[in-house]
Order: sequence, then structure tokens, then C-alpha cells
Amino acid sequence: MGSARLNHEACTMGTPYLAMRRRNGVAASCRPVPLASPCPGPLPPPDHDPDAARPKRPLGMILLESGGLTSPDLMRALTIQRRENARLGDILRAHGMAKDGDVVRALAQQHGTSVLDPGHDRPDPRLIDLLGPARCLALDCLPWRRAGSITLVATSAPDRFAERRNLLKAVLGPIAMVVISESALHDALIGSRRNLLTLLAETCVKDRESCRTWNARRFSLLLALAMAALFAATLAAPMLSFLLLFGIVTLALVSGTLLRIAAAITQLRAIRGPTGPANLPVCRARDTDRKPVVTMMVPLFNEPGIAPRLVARLGALSYPRELLDVMLVVEEDDHLTRAALARSDLPRWMRVVPVPDSALRTKPRALNYALNFARGSIIGVYDAEDAPAPDQIHRVIERFAAGGPDLACVQGVLDYYNPATNWLSRCFTIEYAAWFRLILPGFEKLGLAVPLGGTTLFFRRDILESLGGWDAHNVTEDADLGIRLARHGYRTELLDTVTLEEANCRILPWIRQRSRWLKGYAMTYAVHMRDPLLLYRQLGVWRFFGFQVLFLGTLIQFLLAPILWSFWLMLLGLGHPLADALPTAALLAIATLFLLSEVANLAINLSALRSRDHRFLRPWTISLHLYFPLAAFAAYKGFWEMIISPYYWDKTHHGMHDSMGQPALVRA
Repeated sequence: MGSARLNHEACTMGTPYLAMRRRNGVAASCRPVPLASPCPGPLPPPDHDPDAARPKRPLGMILLESGGLTSPDLMRALTIQRRENARLGDILRAHGMAKDGDVVRALAQQHGTSVLDPGHDRPDPRLIDLLGPARCLALDCLPWRRAGSITLVATSAPDRFAERRNLLKAVLGPIAMVVISESALHDALIGSRRNLLTLLAETCVKDRESCRTWNARRFSLLLALAMAALFAATLAAPMLSFLLLFGIVTLALVSGTLLRIAAAITQLRAIRGPTGPANLPVCRARDTDRKPVVTMMVPLFNEPGIAPRLVARLGALSYPRELLDVMLVVEEDDHLTRAALARSDLPRWMRVVPVPDSALRTKPRALNYALNFARGSIIGVYDAEDAPAPDQIHRVIERFAAGGPDLACVQGVLDYYNPATNWLSRCFTIEYAAWFRLILPGFEKLGLAVPLGGTTLFFRRDILESLGGWDAHNVTEDADLGIRLARHGYRTELLDTVTLEEANCRILPWIRQRSRWLKGYAMTYAVHMRDPLLLYRQLGVWRFFGFQVLFLGTLIQFLLAPILWSFWLMLLGLGHPLADALPTAALLAIATLFLLSEVANLAINLSALRSRDHRFLRPWTISLHLYFPLAAFAAYKGFWEMIISPYYWDKTHHGMHDSMGQPALVRA
């Protein structure tokens, strides 16, 4: 699991964890916990290390003798183990060569101990609190009961128990090991500390970097005062007020356009130059190197229809099954989706993680909760409708191997498999092509903070956990996490591997989805600007400027869009209030500025549609003039929700226009 997991604030024995326990009515005590009932099964001697006492018998031999494994399967598993250097038990289970129960019993026999029957007794929650639930999961160990001075510790990884023995003894005193299956360990822990795990998922990001302390009443009061001041200024000096607002939105438009141009040119030069993606040296893992275990988390909510297709698409991934851990993260009371997954005959390397019910129901909360149960050192996120390129995880691992220790995140390219559904899906595809193929890679190369997309994200687990994971209350947790990574000195890189998903191609759902994004942008900006000087010191001049242009500039352009729309009156011959207030030269300058902005955006969009699969969209780029105004309505809806329901997650339903037949259609 990695020792870095033990550094997480919520997993330590220090003051923050104890304070959290006290706040939730859990008494913190390190006194010995008396036995309430006898421990199940025979106990080894205290602190007995069977591995040091005698050589271990091979796990495969034990399974062969017990009839839990055939000779051909053992030979195949050993061949895979030599190639991947993975644990034999993981290989056998991932490929269905041996049952989990047989492997657990064989591990217990191999290590000279017994298998714990979780149905016999429940773990003592006071012992769990001595370590903390998250630390128990990090160590694959669960303190179960005391028998006199001995603490019975159940582990799902007996081969790693020796290296954790001293740490456990320092907290628990004399210990004895028994073996338990991973699923039984997780179920027992959840049964004892469900509420605490839920709380940690909602509060793992530091207060000063989270929007959970958002004061909607204060925001509504400030907004009301601002609107009143604007109304009074308009009555007192209407032309001056209009010119002031026009100047603000024009500044946002110009700075945003210049930044997009710089990003696009930088990326196009990188593509066409001698250091373009085709010519970059790639640090490929050698066959003898051990590839990391990768956990892919896929949050689902009310999506029973998409579950079977999801399983098929993720099944196209070519990463070794014994090193792939796919977690389907589902709300506990989402019975329809869970039933659909149960009918889908999930492979051994996929598992369902139910998230306990709570008043807060957001994607980042579900991801934080599931992160505790992940096996991998690399954590990835897919959306329910995603169809990733088969070699995607291989390429991500190569990028992490080539990057330095400050490379915290690799972001893939998002595209759509239903661009031809209607006009809205075509415009959405054009927008994403420009954003993910030119703008975001350009931001990275310009050294700016990269706001992440919500899917095809891969993180170094230790870094992700050191930052507290995702802000459970932020409805654009991806963009927020990208800024937090940059604030703490970490890098994000864009990788030209594609994940296809479904374009939202109905107007009202599109507005609801975009309103959530813009609401999250506004809350992310407000959170990180709580202390502008600290943000400035952490980001530096250039990235602080980019943050202002990207977040504040975007919000200003959408909120004040009607001021820019008013100039269409001049084209229609209806006149404009500024026509008499400004000289002709100034009006011509304004018209030229708007024209150049439109030409620049058109050129960027056309440049992003270079691939054969995108060229048919080029005639539709001109129609984006009618597409982006929809976001203005979404911005007003988002700002209203910041007052009445700041944490409401306006769910986007998938599978409505899923025209993709096979995962093989993934485009490069």
C-alpha cells in the first residue's frame, strides 16, 4: 500500500485525529482494551513470526495439494509472475484460477496461522480506534480482540505482516496474526466504523482549502449589496456605469483570448516541432521491471442501463489483470445500479464499493470514501460512460516513470463517441477538441496551473492523499484539485491518449451540467482567493495571473455577456447607447477587437479539428456563436444555486445517445 498512506492527517495517532474523534463523540483512549469474549480459533504465541521460524512452503504447492489449483493453471500463473513480478495469490484470483477462500486458507497454512471466521465475532471498535480506520486499511490489518495481554490482529496480506509488526506492536502491544479475506476485513471495518469513515470522506481536505465552510448567507448579502450599488450607480450615471461594465468584460475577453492564443500556438509548435509528441523519448518499463498496481475508480449513480456497457469497455483495457483494480463506486441506496452490476457477471479484478448514505451526495465524497479501499499506488478516475483507449494505462505508467517526483497527475484527452447526434453534440465535441487538444496542453507547457477534467485522471496516490484527496463539497472537484496541486508545488501533464464519452446533447441537461461547472468555478475561485497573498506566493506571478484570467475572466464573460450581445444591435441597424457617446474611431476599434477575437477562436477551433474523425465538424465551428450564449443562462443558474443549494450536484444522466457499439472504436 505504501508507507506514504500513513502520513495522512486522518490516519495518524496525533492530535488532529484524536480531536476529530472527540468532536464526533468518540472517547480517545490508549489504555488496554479488555476482552468481551474469547477470540475465535487457536492463537499463535504472542509476537510469533512463523516466517522467521521456518522456510515457507510455496503457495502454489499448498493449493495443488488441497485441490484448489490445477497444475496447468499453476504453470500459467508462474509464467505471469515471472513477467509481471506480481504476487501469486493476486494472479490466481484475478484470472479466476483459484477461489478467494482457497487462497486465504493456503496463505494461513503457508504462514503457520489460522483463518479468522468473521461470523464468529465482531472486532472491538476501541482497538480499531487505536490505529484509526484509514491506517487499518493502509496496513491491511484489523485489530480484532484482546486475549489477556495479546491483541489478535487479522490481516489480508500475511506476506507483508512482518514489515508492519513493529509498528503494530508500538500501538497494540504483544500481537498475534490470523488471516482474513480482504472483503471480510473491509466489511468488518465498515460495520464498526462506518460513520467515522463517512465523516473522514467529507472532511479530509483542510478547512482553508475547502468550500465546506461556504457561507451562503454572507454571499447572498454581498451579492444583494453589489446589485443594489450597481442599480444606484445606473440611476445616477447610466452611461458611466455601462462604460465601466463594458470595460471590465472587454478586459476579461481580451486577456482570455490572448491566453488561449498563446496556449494554442505553444501546443501547435510542440506538435509540429522536433520535440513534438511523436519525437519525445519515452521511458518504457522493461519486462523485468515491476509495474505498479493501478486502481481505477468509476463513480456511478442511478445508471443501471450503462453498467453492462461499462464492464465491456473497461474489459478492453490491456493492462495486466493482476495489477488492475477497478472499483465501481455506487451509492449504498442506489439499488437499481447495484442490481444491474450484480447481473453483469463482474470479472475478479472489478468490485463494487457501496458508499454509505449521507446528506451530502457528491462525486468527490464518493471518491474519497472509496480511496480508503484502493489497492493501487496509482489512482485513476473514469466516468460511467467512458471508453478508454486499450493501451491507456500502459502509457500513463510510462509517463509517470519518465516524469520526476513532482509529477502528481496525468490527464488524458476527452472526446465524444456521438458527435453526429445533433447540433449540440457537434458543438460540444468542437469545444472539447480545442480544450483538451490545444488549450490545456498549452497551459501545461506555458507553466500555468492546469484545471483538471473530471475523468481520465491518474494520480500518484501518496501525493493525492497528502493533499486530502478531493474536496467533497466542491461540485467541480477536478478543477479545484488541479489548483491545489499547483499551489503545493506539484505538476500535471497532459497525455495524448483518448477516452471517449457521451456528449450531453439536450439543451436543458446541457444547461444544468454547465451551471454546475460554473458554480464550481465560482466557488473554487472564492476558496483559493480567501488569502490572495498566500495564493500569490504559492503560485508565483505568472500562474497567479493565469488563475485570474481562467477563473475570474471566464465568470465575468458569461455573467456580463448581455453587454457584449448589445453590440449586435448596431449590426441590425438599431443603434447603440455608445454610438453617440464614443467617437467613430473608438467604435471601429471595438468592432475590430470583437472581430479579431472571433477570428482567433475560429482559428483555434479549426486547428483542434485536425484529425480525420473531426474534420467533418469544421463547417459547424461558425455556429459556436449560438452555442456559447447558452452558458450565460447556466452562469445565472449557477450563481443562484450558490445561494440556495451550494453543494447540490446536478447529475448528468448518461446512456441517452450511446451510439458506440464496441470499445474498439476508440480514436487516437
